[in-house]
Amino acid sequence: MTPKVKLDRSRAAILIVDVQDRLTPTMPPEALARVLKYGKALIGAGKELGLPVLATEQYPKGLGHTVPELRDALTAAPLEKVHFSCGADPAFAAALETTGRRQVVIAGMETHVCVFQTARDLVAMGYEVHVCADAVSSRTEEHRRTGLELCREAGAIITTAETAIFDLLHQAATPEFKKVAPLIK
Repeated sequence: MTPKVKLDRSRAAILIVDVQDRLTPTMPPEALARVLKYGKALIGAGKELGLPVLATEQYPKGLGHTVPELRDALTAAPLEKVHFSCGADPAFAAALETTGRRQVVIAGMETHVCVFQTARDLVAMGYEVHVCADAVSSRTEEHRRTGLELCREAGAIITTAETAIFDLLHQAATPEFKKVAPLIK
């Protein structure tokens, strides 16, 4: 399947990958601030536009739980996993399949491990994957950049959270626009 660049709110889901309290202190502060800001914006936009919002936690016994800034915005508990790739985790794969959505907008960490492996596997499973470059992080910028390059090579579309949100909105001057636009300011 050739990826399409246009997001469609009737086909899209939001995925927040492993933004956990014992992992976040290892992130560069500016990058972490962007992940939290845009992760929360994606969750809010997803809820407002009727998109399924899924979140995961990698080995929470060791890495803790989703940070409160994002966890409090979620409508469902994050799915626990031990696979680096969400797509390789049977419970996640089943939850995503149940949504019926074929486009997945991804934010989270770490870009070069869990985000990349998830993007690669979801593309291989026939999903159209959009990775938000401003809403993913790794412990180093080199790892983040390399992870994004690997995502693109695997067939994912590299975008930004703001681009994805406005693409899902499609137009201004709507009730949804008025509720969602403040989330990204």
